[in-house]
Amino acid sequence: MSCIKQGDSLQLLDEVEDKSIQTIYFDPPFKSQKVYVMSPDDETGFPDVWSSNKEYMDFVEPLVIKCKNKLTDDGSFFFHISAKEMFLPEAICRKHFKLVQPIFWKRSRSKNNTKNKLGEAIDIIFWCSNNKKPKFNMVYQELDRYYAENSYKNKDSRGNYALGHIVYTKTQKTSNPDRLYQVVHDGVVYNPENGWRMSKEDLEGLISEGRVHFPKKPNANPYKKIYQHESKGKPCMNLWDDVHSIAMGNEGRLYPTEKPEKLLERIILMTSDEGDIVLDPVAGSGTTGFVAKELGRDFIMFDINPDAVEIMKKRLYK
Repeated sequence: MSCIKQGDSLQLLDEVEDKSIQTIYFDPPFKSQKVYVMSPDDETGFPDVWSSNKEYMDFVEPLVIKCKNKLTDDGSFFFHISAKEMFLPEAICRKHFKLVQPIFWKRSRSKNNTKNKLGEAIDIIFWCSNNKKPKFNMVYQELDRYYAENSYKNKDSRGNYALGHIVYTKTQKTSNPDRLYQVVHDGVVYNPENGWRMSKEDLEGLISEGRVHFPKKPNANPYKKIYQHESKGKPCMNLWDDVHSIAMGNEGRLYPTEKPEKLLERIILMTSDEGDIVLDPVAGSGTTGFVAKELGRDFIMFDINPDAVEIMKKRLYK
C-alpha cells in the first residue's frame, strides 16, 4: 500500500481513493519569499517566491480541497505554516472544514541574532476535520521540571504520589445528581457540596484499590493518588514547546525545511491507529512516511521535486 511518487500532487491525488486517508500532514512552502538550499555547495531545495497572495492561494487551496475529499469520516488534516503567514491558510481551512484548531509549535528557544525585530519562534499547525470528534488518541508531554520535583511528596507502599482533584470547586459546581453523593471512609462522611468529578462507582473502585488520599484535617477533601512511576507525563496541550527544530536537535538534516521526527510522531500517534494510511502531498525529505512506517501505518508521499523523491526513497528503502 505504501508508496512514494514524483509529480504534481494535484494530479497524483486523483489516484488516491476518496475517504481512505486517516491523517494528512500538509507542509507546503510558507510564502517566505526565499529560495531554500541545503548550503552554498549543495543546491538541493526549492524556491518559495510568489508574485501575489492570489498566486499562493491558487496553489494551496486546490490541494486542500482534494486532500479533504481523501479523508475518512473521522480523519484529520494538518496545515503547517509560519506564524507570520498564518492568515491566508487559516481562511482557507475555515472555508473548507467544520473544525479548525490551531496548534502552536514553539520550534526554537531564544533568538540571539535578532536586532531590529522580535525573534520568530512559533509555527502554527491548523488541525482540521469535518467531524466535530475526529479520531483522537491522547498523547503526552513531559512534566514541568518544577512540578516533577515538587509534587510527588506523598508516599505509601505503592510509591511516591501527587494529588489529583476529584472534587469540584465552587466555580465548577455541578447539578448532575450522579455526582452528588456521600462516601464514608473510616467513619468519616465525605459529601462535597460542589459534587464529585466522577461517578460513585468509579470513586469506590479507586478507594478499594487504595488510590484515594484521605486527609487528616477535618473538612478537607480527598484526592486521587497520581503515582510518579505510572505517570506518562501531562496530557498534551495546544502549545507544543517540547519539540525542537532539527537545527536545535540531534537529527541530521536531509532537506532545507525538514521537520523533526518527534513532531510527526505526535501528529500521527494522536490521530491515527496502526494500519491506517497517512498522506503527505508535499513530502520533502519524507519524514512523514519514515515516522508512519516506524509506527505501523501505511504512507503515501508525493513531491514534484525529483531530488526530494530520491532522498525519500533512500531514506525509506535503504
